[in-house]
Amino acid sequence: MSAEYATFGLAPAMRAGGVLANGDYQVHRDFVDFIVDGRPLLFQLSDLDAVSPLASDVPPAIFTASVRSLLLEAEAPLPESRYVIYGCPECADLACGAVTAVIDKEGDDYVWRDFAWQTDEHADLELNGYHGIGPFRFHGAGYRAALGSLLDHEHDTGAPRRRVLLIGARVALLAKLAAALRTINIGAEITDHVDGVLADELRTYGAVAFGRGVGEDRRAAVRRAFADAGVDVTYVEGLAPIVPLLVAQIEHALDRSPVEQRRLTRLVAADGEAGVEVTSPCRVRLTAYRLDRLYRAHTHEVFDGILEAGRHRIALDAKAVKGESFVVARTSGSVLVEAMAR
Repeated sequence: MSAEYATFGLAPAMRAGGVLANGDYQVHRDFVDFIVDGRPLLFQLSDLDAVSPLASDVPPAIFTASVRSLLLEAEAPLPESRYVIYGCPECADLACGAVTAVIDKEGDDYVWRDFAWQTDEHADLELNGYHGIGPFRFHGAGYRAALGSLLDHEHDTGAPRRRVLLIGARVALLAKLAAALRTINIGAEITDHVDGVLADELRTYGAVAFGRGVGEDRRAAVRRAFADAGVDVTYVEGLAPIVPLLVAQIEHALDRSPVEQRRLTRLVAADGEAGVEVTSPCRVRLTAYRLDRLYRAHTHEVFDGILEAGRHRIALDAKAVKGESFVVARTSGSVLVEAMAR
């Protein structure tokens, strides 16, 4: 087979969960993505909403089996030496569709070829093949070292800690927020303070979210407690008492993927328009949230479409962003939130 050598690596990635404008929930998934020639392989697959088999929330035995399978230390899970490269983020069922590829070993090299979209045991390369992707030839030593490091760390995928501490004055709102986060696979607890909490417990949190009514003295005490425990967390300043908006802020805070390997890299909101930057073609959804004079929340889906790589300016409906308003930009892998500048 004639295939030039490509570099192979791994990096933490996220399938962003959230509460969508239509009321649906999208589950949060952390996984390890395949980095081919310095870029996530997933980005070459158009706007695919999928995760690799190396997800942080699968049982350790299944995770280990997936790694050993990619190392060709076990039989291929599908006929014709085909392996699942990306699958459904909600259920991982092949019937929902998966990206598969043949993985061969040629001498000391590993070769990924014949990528296809597959919904049953057999792939139709002519009908559903990704003809512009691969084949990729990887040096055996680097390939084995990258995947073997996951086994060395005993299922440590480098994923963020998926627990959030919620601190605020409106208990009913915090309860709704915690329930929404748990629904999308993010643990959430509500507290007034963290005095006396053991360092080991604080280390289980990846973010702390403050409500707008939390005073600076209280915030400083929480930050001091985490600092004394040597715990590095992200602090979220809640923009408004709107659950889907707060979920989006927390999703962004939990994103530990390298910035240079994200699809959605920029969002600005000012003068009735949004500025968005993406690094590869993908579906982008823009949702505006606003509070009216009676402090009631309103939601507007303002854009949903495929954007090419680059910067884009998108006009926003004036009704969607009048008064105190906020814009959420979402792709399958990342979320950004901005208050509307005036």
